Amino acid sequence: MNPIRKKRLTLIGLMVAGIGIATWLALNAFDENLMFFFSPSEVVEGKAPSAHPFRIGGLVTKDSVKRKTDGLTTSFSVTDMAKSVTVEYTGILPDLFREGQGIVAMGQLNPEGIFVASEVLAKHDENYMPPEVAASLKTAHEEGVDTLQKVSAQ
Repeated sequence: MNPIRKKRLTLIGLMVAGIGIATWLALNAFDENLMFFFSPSEVVEGKAPSAHPFRIGGLVTKDSVKRKTDGLTTSFSVTDMAKSVTVEYTGILPDLFREGQGIVAMGQLNPEGIFVASEVLAKHDENYMPPEVAASLKTAHEEGVDTLQKVSAQ
């Protein structure tokens, strides 16, 4: 083989290997930072990962907000009108957080099945609901759960 041809082949091989390694690193970083959304029903059914962070959303159940003595830790329940999941958050909650409001929390499940949130987001006006929360409420409604009846009963 010609030395120039051998040099070009080596250079092409190194470029292909470099591109392959860069692609692998990018996909690996993307996979680690990927965060899925699950409704409370899916979390209760065990579809949510136990060792990977994810988002959960729904309505804050009435009379479920409990503040602990440390002043920063808050425990509350999130529902999609079919099932509920207990969420625990340490930090300052958004100003718009209240019972009956739609929220999205990011975090992961602890071994006791409580969702430990690292961030809580509340809706920003009366007409807005996060698309994932609206979809999970619609699914619960289609499965025969009457959301209006449950909200008025609370």
